[in-house]
Amino acid sequence: MWSPHSQQNMTQQQRTLGMTSAITLAGPKQIDHVRTEELVETLEQYNVSVCEEELNHRMEILSKLNNLVKEWIRETSINRNMPSNVAEQVGGKIYTFGSYRLGVHHKGADIDALCVAPRHVDRSDYFTTFFDKLKEQEEVSDLRAVPDAFVPVIKMNFDGIEIDMLFARLALKEIPDSMDLRDDMLLKNLDQKCVRSLNGCRVTDEILRLVPNVENFRLALRAIKLWAKKHGIYSNALGYLGGVSWAMLVARTCQLYPNAVAATLVHKFFLVFSKWKWPQPVLLKQLDDVNLGFPVWDPRVNIADRYHLMPIITPAYPQQNSTFNVSMSTRTIMEDEFKQGLAITDEIMFGRQTWDKLFEPPNFFTKYRHYIVLLAFAATPEDQLEWCGLVESKVRHLIVSLERNEHIVLAHVNPECFPHYGGSELVSSTQPATPSPTDSTGPVENSEPAPDASPPSNLSTAATATTTTTTTTATTNNAPSTPNPPPKGGKGDGLGSMWFIGLVFAKTEHLNVDLTYDIQSFTETVYRHANQIKMMKDGMKIEARYVKRKQLQSYVPPHLLKRERKTSTSNSNSSQTPKNGTTTPMMSPTSESKSSTANNGASNKKRISDNACDGYFKKAKIGDESGGQGDESPNQSIIQGGEDSNSTSFSLDESSNPCVNIGEPQKNTESTGSQLVGTNNSAALTKEVCHVIAVTTERLCLNQCV
Repeated sequence: MWSPHSQQNMTQQQRTLGMTSAITLAGPKQIDHVRTEELVETLEQYNVSVCEEELNHRMEILSKLNNLVKEWIRETSINRNMPSNVAEQVGGKIYTFGSYRLGVHHKGADIDALCVAPRHVDRSDYFTTFFDKLKEQEEVSDLRAVPDAFVPVIKMNFDGIEIDMLFARLALKEIPDSMDLRDDMLLKNLDQKCVRSLNGCRVTDEILRLVPNVENFRLALRAIKLWAKKHGIYSNALGYLGGVSWAMLVARTCQLYPNAVAATLVHKFFLVFSKWKWPQPVLLKQLDDVNLGFPVWDPRVNIADRYHLMPIITPAYPQQNSTFNVSMSTRTIMEDEFKQGLAITDEIMFGRQTWDKLFEPPNFFTKYRHYIVLLAFAATPEDQLEWCGLVESKVRHLIVSLERNEHIVLAHVNPECFPHYGGSELVSSTQPATPSPTDSTGPVENSEPAPDASPPSNLSTAATATTTTTTTTATTNNAPSTPNPPPKGGKGDGLGSMWFIGLVFAKTEHLNVDLTYDIQSFTETVYRHANQIKMMKDGMKIEARYVKRKQLQSYVPPHLLKRERKTSTSNSNSSQTPKNGTTTPMMSPTSESKSSTANNGASNKKRISDNACDGYFKKAKIGDESGGQGDESPNQSIIQGGEDSNSTSFSLDESSNPCVNIGEPQKNTESTGSQLVGTNNSAALTKEVCHVIAVTTERLCLNQCV
């Protein structure tokens, strides 16, 4: 029977969100609700949500900050000879954005906030008088200002909650509490820093407006963020994706499946983006043409935009690429994780695995045979906090530099920063940075055969102008490496932090790789920037060391080096019962045969959609379509492999034994231009043409499953 309620539902279903129509408007089945309940139960074990008490505490803190801002603006107005009765009306407001505004923040997470002030309050006032006012608050600790950042910010701990607060001045006399920042004309006559500060709130609000079901979006996003963090691909600074980028990918999935529940959305997320034809951009809406003079992402106009490897475009004007930092290596790593995630969620949706499998972290320290250890030292904890942040923001430049080396296929940086304390005995100051094969310090993994070629040379360098290290040449393949003396002001003088970079070398015999230029260029860049912003202090230094997998025991705890038994979700014949005791619905013999064939590989018969996937995987070498730059692309010879997240997915160098050197600077160096290589310029379009492929593949999948 017709009713207004049914008409409203039909109208909602017909609503098109995003660049294209939905792949399917089908609603959830009973088994989809069961899988969603299982997902909720699993997420509760990881404390990804906050309790009511903490939520109220955060609201109280924001209320105090909001009152503090109004009070400061009123005082500033009076100091500028504004009548008191007028100063009472100028207003001012605190807005939130990021994970807190999206409703996906976890326990203990920070809050991203924006202070919006009227036109007579300057940014200089914010970093002086307001900063001084914050100092007077007893709830505030760890207060620090970064006025020269790309997006200026004040960081603080307010009553136990970390807060990053930006500032924006609008060209208005008053800021009422009802102010809506989505109006594009608010950006008129603003400077770039104010526009960038406002962009966070505007993008977050637009994302929430562009998803069909906010609650399903939030639950799916919680799952994807947890998966990304567990798998080490959640870090915008290091070249992976940040929170807003993951939110936009999940939002695009919601647009393509508007009536799906969270469990289905997580599965479809991996289906869509494991087949996405990067560098095709991800867009949540048509690009706005506001013409206020601010630069927007548009590869038709901006040549530099054509070199972006994984563009995900923010939906609010001025539209920007939120994944500018992605490199060839990080994109390859994320693509591989998408494919593995699809394989695991396939098993979960069929009931052969539980959601815990998706959130199992891979063992980074058993994945590769060769590593670079990057260490940053400072004299005091306060200095170390600043120094560590600066070094981490520059690590992606080292990754890009390593990718340009013709002998390096992949450079995989682990986003986790490990502490290295001054008094730690993990690495002795008299121990060589890279022990020779004759060094018997510590146990050697029984599962790994002894190396049959040259020992690695010592890659330790303090990266100062007076530091030199001995270069190991190809003629010293059978000689043990010579220990380096510890750098000036050794590790005992201060605190330290460590990052690890896994390397895959080209499969070449008698390979001799010299990384001197790459390391020195990176360290000089960090020191130069530190001097420019007047951060450089005594005791701040960087070291880079090359180690093999068996030598990692000197740097990380033993439990991180344990090898896990190789398992394959796709080769599992036994059905596992989900946690809540539900079982997979009975399938017909025909569909069961098809599923068994596709998952177990027991026959050459495949679904049409599987053949499409295989064709895509065969073309998955990065840079094989790069016109004129293919020779420079380090990822052309990458072989996608591995059955699970703990296997050695990139194993081209298993039979190779490179000799890696850091010594005198290379005489013939290549250009260190900022352009990323291996991208087809014409591929960066402003329309999601790959959606046609996704629709065709998905409908074929649906036809097979129904």
